[in-house]
Amino acid sequence: MRLGMYCNYTEKTAEFATRVGFESMELAVWSRSTVNPKISDADLAKVLKDLEHRDIEISGIGFYPNHLHPNKPEAEEAQAYMYEVIELARRMGVTVIGTHGGNNYFRSIEDNIPEWKEVFYGYCDKAAKYGIKIALENCPMCDFKTMFRNNLAYSPEIWAVLFDVLPAENLGLEFDPAHMIWQGLDYVQAVLDFGDKIFHVHAKDVEVMKKEWGRYGMFGPQFGDHPKHWRGRSVGWGDVDWPKFISALVEVGYDGNMDVEHEDKVFLKQMLKGLDLSEEQNLINNFSTEENGMILAYNHLRPLVPPYKR
Repeated sequence: MRLGMYCNYTEKTAEFATRVGFESMELAVWSRSTVNPKISDADLAKVLKDLEHRDIEISGIGFYPNHLHPNKPEAEEAQAYMYEVIELARRMGVTVIGTHGGNNYFRSIEDNIPEWKEVFYGYCDKAAKYGIKIALENCPMCDFKTMFRNNLAYSPEIWAVLFDVLPAENLGLEFDPAHMIWQGLDYVQAVLDFGDKIFHVHAKDVEVMKKEWGRYGMFGPQFGDHPKHWRGRSVGWGDVDWPKFISALVEVGYDGNMDVEHEDKVFLKQMLKGLDLSEEQNLINNFSTEENGMILAYNHLRPLVPPYKR
């Protein structure tokens, strides 16, 4: 199992990864990412050569929009871009694409299933022709004031339905344990139950803020600009039991990569000033460049993650 990081590729980030000891990268491929569907063959070749020289494997590429957005033009734009991402993965020789399931939040999850099946059947069918897997990341992407969720693929109950209605061999999970803790879900049991469907793993921690939770409850604060009742932390600084989680991955035979997704605002405080954090591109393009939290995550995970066989 290679230990890596989810990031926007830059030469500086690659140099940092090499210096620390990271062995893989999941590359963000949004429209403003360094690697995106518009990248020239020559520039892409430089990126691939640089990472190959460093023995850094590209574990996957990531694009996380709302594929079923209630604003139809926005949904259509996301879907069209996703097909470009599949072509990009083919050009790169990458076999895993991480994404969200999407959700029309004006409908129930159940009522979303027919449209979801149609959209993702198209993705899976095209991706299968190239030997590419579609991995659903499990963050609900929830606005705690409106309770709108931009991703329906957030719980084991829902995963079971999705895999039943669309039993494609190349449809699976990009598993992030942190999102499950604040929802009250059993992330270890979920690994054991869905092990054959885990195509990629995000390493992110979460800290449940007990004082805030006690005041606001599971739905979080509803008035003013108050802190949430949970926050992302660097690996080892939150509530995920990493030995138990990694043990479960080993038990089910997971042999993919584990890439750190750094979203700890304790370390990112200065960097975040003035940034529009409503856009995923701003998050990943900046979070992955904060070195202290990344180094702490690596140091915590290195003794726990089984080394890959060269």
